[in-house]
Amino acid sequence: MSGLIERELLFGNPVKAAPKVSPDGRRLAFLAPDEGVLNVWLADSTAPGAPARPVTRDRGRGIRAYFWACDGKSLVYAQDKDGDENWHLHQTDSETGRTRDLTPFEGAQAHALATDPKFPHELLVTANARDKRVHDVLRVDLRDGSSRTVCENPGDVIGWLADSEFRVRAAKAQRPDGGTELRVRDAETGPWRTVASWGPDDQGGAMGFTPDGASLYVETSLGADTTRLVTLRLSDGAETPLFHDPRVDLGGALFHPVDLRLQAVAVEPERLEWTVLDPEIAEDFKVLRAACPGDFEVVSRDDADRVWVVFYNNDSRPPCYFLYKRDTRTAEHLFSTRPALEGIPLGPMTPVTIPARDGLSLRGYLTLPPGVAPKHIPLVLLVHGGPWARDRWGWSPEALWLADRGMAVLRVNFRGSTGYGKSFLHAGDREWGAKMQDDLTDAVRWAVKSGVADPAKVAVYGGSYGGYAALAGAAFTPEVYACAVDIVGPSNLETLIRSIPPYWEPMKRIFELRVGDVDKEPEFLRARSPLHAAERIAIPLLIAQGANDPRVKQAESEQIVSVLRAKGKPVEYMLFADEGHGFARPENRLRFYAAAEAFLSKHLGTLSTS
Repeated sequence: MSGLIERELLFGNPVKAAPKVSPDGRRLAFLAPDEGVLNVWLADSTAPGAPARPVTRDRGRGIRAYFWACDGKSLVYAQDKDGDENWHLHQTDSETGRTRDLTPFEGAQAHALATDPKFPHELLVTANARDKRVHDVLRVDLRDGSSRTVCENPGDVIGWLADSEFRVRAAKAQRPDGGTELRVRDAETGPWRTVASWGPDDQGGAMGFTPDGASLYVETSLGADTTRLVTLRLSDGAETPLFHDPRVDLGGALFHPVDLRLQAVAVEPERLEWTVLDPEIAEDFKVLRAACPGDFEVVSRDDADRVWVVFYNNDSRPPCYFLYKRDTRTAEHLFSTRPALEGIPLGPMTPVTIPARDGLSLRGYLTLPPGVAPKHIPLVLLVHGGPWARDRWGWSPEALWLADRGMAVLRVNFRGSTGYGKSFLHAGDREWGAKMQDDLTDAVRWAVKSGVADPAKVAVYGGSYGGYAALAGAAFTPEVYACAVDIVGPSNLETLIRSIPPYWEPMKRIFELRVGDVDKEPEFLRARSPLHAAERIAIPLLIAQGANDPRVKQAESEQIVSVLRAKGKPVEYMLFADEGHGFARPENRLRFYAAAEAFLSKHLGTLSTS
């Protein structure tokens, strides 16, 4: 219908996104479509609207992650092959456009670890080329593309950290009991020693070295339910408290771009809240808070720390970016990511608190259709993935799309979600398909009781764990929902765990503790698997899968589709041959959302542009 927002405006490529200022503060890179594919563009000025040209030539899935190297001329971006998550790092010369693969390791993945202005021609990179189960640290020379190993993984390290002298001197290791430990060394060739450890029920890890290299900034839940921020002195393990919020875990941090000192920390009880620790930037944050509505983050800075790129997130207008100049303390609008949506009424997102049946408080977000009385209307329960992740306030294309079509959208941080302390996280242990699913049911009942939702018109919809929750809702509580949409969701917990990627092997104990032990208790996992309750599914299903998904294999979708079809159950299945754990190509996203809209319109009686 003509009054609805075109899906392409929400799910097509942004007009521009992800701007980053060059190390010298004179140029601006950003992502934008080139021949319909997201690529890195470069403007020779930071002025808004300055002429720009594409400098990369990706013609596949598009570039979504990139950064400036410290040499001031190299742009480095990550790319995999059709969603297989074997990420390679590619270097593009911003002047000539010459591109080469810095990590040409077949069947392996690489990630950027660190850059340093004092070593402008080098990168630290982690890669699992030697052993697919673990990542070593390589030092890559940008001048000739050569690399050498500087840290070989002993088999249990899941994270590395470099100090302010570009030396790898800290590592986080996974212990056999499911806990973790923090190891450090005094020199890059010295022996490792353990300076801190956490059991399976605690959280902790290093965020960075202090400028003098003598201590680490450490996030830890020891001694509290939510994580505390401390400095940990390496010589004797002494802690100095820096920050703690009893409401929620630490949610982010801002470090100086050159000397790496900690300047601000963030928490997110409902929306993003910053606490400034470094008085040097206090006035800057005051200006930024007033410059634009929404929640902000500093996403790029030049080496002289004079020019900042600031991202503003909002619930009912497209994300936008500002250029902030510290010398004059002025913030200038750079661009909106989706300018065609500026000024269009979009559904606001309201934080809500929902009581679970056992008294636990669940925090979430409710998006309502603009201009529609929220009384007895269709509801989509939009379930986040992970599950060890969380929903956040702000721009949500799916929520806005559904609200524009006349639906209320409820997103709830069920038990097992991160950010709300270790008790809330571990309340989800061994509760897949049980209390975690009860939380979702209770959220629907809350929406019905509040008068917002029509109990006969509720859909459950999600990706990854959210896809599992959609299948579980259809199988375990089919009376609650009219239909379900599953995107790359596991249907059988046994086969999910047995098919995890090799680089998840060090963390397999986490799955045993939080989901179930596939070797010792297969019956328990079968009881929590929608595949083994498929005969109870009585509502229509839409299932979408990426053929190259390394996390939730194609078989997870196809085994339940096969069973449902054999039983004559209503199921629609979409397989994307050139996608992985989610849909990156805009043509695939648009194809999926058109199908999902038609499906929801049919079963909830909502509007459709199809």
